[in-house]
Amino acid sequence: MTHILHIDTSPRLERSHSRSLAREFLEQWKQHHPEATVTYRDLALNPVPYIDETWVRAKFTPEDDYTPELENAIALSDQLVDEFLAADRYVLSAPMYNFSIPAVLKSYIDYIVRPRRTFAVTQNGFQGLVTDRKMLLVQARGSDFRPGSAYDAVNFQEPYLKTVFGFIGITDIETINANGLNIELRDREIAAAKSTIQTLAATW
Repeated sequence: MTHILHIDTSPRLERSHSRSLAREFLEQWKQHHPEATVTYRDLALNPVPYIDETWVRAKFTPEDDYTPELENAIALSDQLVDEFLAADRYVLSAPMYNFSIPAVLKSYIDYIVRPRRTFAVTQNGFQGLVTDRKMLLVQARGSDFRPGSAYDAVNFQEPYLKTVFGFIGITDIETINANGLNIELRDREIAAAKSTIQTLAATW
């Protein structure tokens, strides 16, 4: 049985395009996979705190050497990693903020990219441990960041997300993008995103 972890990040809540598109995709996808289960995490309503020095010490300390302080500091990270690893697929929705991702998403990523949990350090370098999984990125952008556009070169949102999740082993990543939502491209881009949703809902 397929289990999806659905993560929303936009603080706009019901006015969010990324949330709306991700929700529409899941509704259509579940028609093809009624037996699937979904765990939902809303990082805008329930943000994870920024990491601190104690957390960093815990991250690089073997579990057998944890003090009560370190064990407490890493507890939420363990919970988030366990939840992440329990999923077979991921639907992650995110708006573009200042050419990249919202801070709440970056903080979450810091919590789940963990040595010995989601990646390993080997003699041959880093090795992702989260393999044989799929991810769908649902991304909304106010301006035109389409390939070949004037702002394409400063799109650090999608390259970063594909890089960091690829680092932990997730390389099968699809995208649904809606660009130009604050300019004249809006209606055309939303229509294109909805068309992609129909295709992926039947094949993903």
